[in-house]
Amino acid sequence: MTARRRPHWLWPVSIGFLVVAVLVSSVVGAADLNPWDTTVALLDRLPGVDLHSGLSSLDQDVLVQIRLPRIALGALVGGLLAIAGAGYQGVFRNPLVDSGLLGASAGAGLGATLAVVYAGGPGGIAVPLAAFVGSLTGVALAAVAGRASGPGAASLLLAGLAVSLFLTAVQTLVLQRSSQDIQQVYTWLLGSLSAASWQQMWQILPYAAISTVLILLHGRQLDVLSVGDDEAASLGVHPGRVRMAVIAACALAAASAVAVSGLIGFVGIVAPHIVRRLGGESYRVVLPLSFIIGAGFLVLADTVSRTILSPAELPIGVVTSVIGAPIFLWVLRSTRAGRS
Repeated sequence: MTARRRPHWLWPVSIGFLVVAVLVSSVVGAADLNPWDTTVALLDRLPGVDLHSGLSSLDQDVLVQIRLPRIALGALVGGLLAIAGAGYQGVFRNPLVDSGLLGASAGAGLGATLAVVYAGGPGGIAVPLAAFVGSLTGVALAAVAGRASGPGAASLLLAGLAVSLFLTAVQTLVLQRSSQDIQQVYTWLLGSLSAASWQQMWQILPYAAISTVLILLHGRQLDVLSVGDDEAASLGVHPGRVRMAVIAACALAAASAVAVSGLIGFVGIVAPHIVRRLGGESYRVVLPLSFIIGAGFLVLADTVSRTILSPAELPIGVVTSVIGAPIFLWVLRSTRAGRS
């Protein structure tokens, strides 16, 4: 088995990181909110808690109607992207794999592009719905192509890359024929939570809950798969079924996140890698803690994106890429060093 160590301190530290991220994001912004009164106001919203904060009614509206929906949606999207990335890495036994492979992101990008060009622009539900359907379609195409190419994770991964390139090419062709929509499409492709609302939260919550539970339930099987397919089969685990189940759950998680946020890269690599460095390789630990770390990471990244150029807003995908690219190169170097 791959479990080497499970420091119990990592759970409270990870949860504390998420709580701090939420508090910072609640206080920081165009309207300065008192940190203590904001903390009291947040505690007051917990079930069974009755406190009185010093926030004015206007500050209460800013906190509850503007910042909290964005924080909640950012945490959910970050958690979904992180746990999907960890799940893909367990399936392919490769720490560099995330939800951007297997056609998920390319399918979402093509779906969103078609909605922007042919369904009246980025407003309404057309873009998130098209991105959701496009992401699932991309993964389904990769699964079919991978099965036709032969058994094994490598065939599926190569099929995913081929499908991603094909869908990206189709997207480019559509954009070339509708150059006036390029700005809107690229704004979506760089990711944003500026339109976050409680309604979006409720829309993706069922898919997020189902996919997250399914991924978490396969933590032990992913640990068994890490020792090899033959050994896993001898222990009663069916490698093919586990892979397809985890891939389908990860695709649903990534599609739910992409549908409401656009394409946000590197969260699925950064969060699982931090957990592995601190807590070992067991997916029974990596999966849930990746969700928590990813949620806190994206909340902080979104806080930077909406404040660093205030009143303008930087696409959140730019922030995660600036942080994630060096970590990706570090992981790549560590992986090569470990194999040599």
